Amino acid sequence: MTVPKSEAARRNFVNLRRSPSCWDPDSETTVVFAQPATERDLWLDYVRGACENYRKHGVERALDMEALRSGADTVIFAACVNDAGRVVAGLRGRGPYRSADECHALLEWSGQPGFAAVRKMVADRIPFGVVEMKTAWVADDPERGRQLTSAISRTPLHAMPLLDIQFIVATAAEYVLKRWLSSGGQLATKIPATPYPDHRYQTKLAWWDRSTFAKHADPKQLSLFFAEQKELAIRVDQSADIVTAGTMR
Repeated sequence: MTVPKSEAARRNFVNLRRSPSCWDPDSETTVVFAQPATERDLWLDYVRGACENYRKHGVERALDMEALRSGADTVIFAACVNDAGRVVAGLRGRGPYRSADECHALLEWSGQPGFAAVRKMVADRIPFGVVEMKTAWVADDPERGRQLTSAISRTPLHAMPLLDIQFIVATAAEYVLKRWLSSGGQLATKIPATPYPDHRYQTKLAWWDRSTFAKHADPKQLSLFFAEQKELAIRVDQSADIVTAGTMR
């Protein structure tokens, strides 16, 4: 049987790595979950894409370049890798937080209505495990852009069991978050928008709850998530050096 080029590339790519990964047939990418130190080349490619994407949209000031260069504050990152071995979408997670003051969202709402409410929401969830997703981007691809967005929007769901936490928090312009909420996230509707990174944007707050996301997720997203979970579980079982909750804290 002839193996399709994309499938052959995927197998070769997966065999070269021990980080957990799964295949997304819709975007035809391998979704890898790793740490910057264990997948340095992949991390640098993810950072390259983030810089290009944010610069193109005129929001590069929102990037923490020192953190991106070192990767020191990133507990996990997810990268969608195409059959050419390039990262075409990704995001990174900071945490798990020990204090609400570590959350970047507080900086985004600093001096704005809703600051106290954001701080309380984060503080109330800290005991259960909170990771903040940042620096999300998807390559401008007219053929697979929507599929890539769907794939990357499921990555917070996988991050929660990998890190053994209950909550993911993320901020973005409301029109962007709407695309992501298909994976079961919930918009914090009582928190007023903040003009971050500048007045052109009305940034909102959203949460993913490990115990309830399935009630809110789009059925197709939920089905894809469970299929990916099975593949990730196999990869975790096969790998001795895999990133797990114990090693990623």
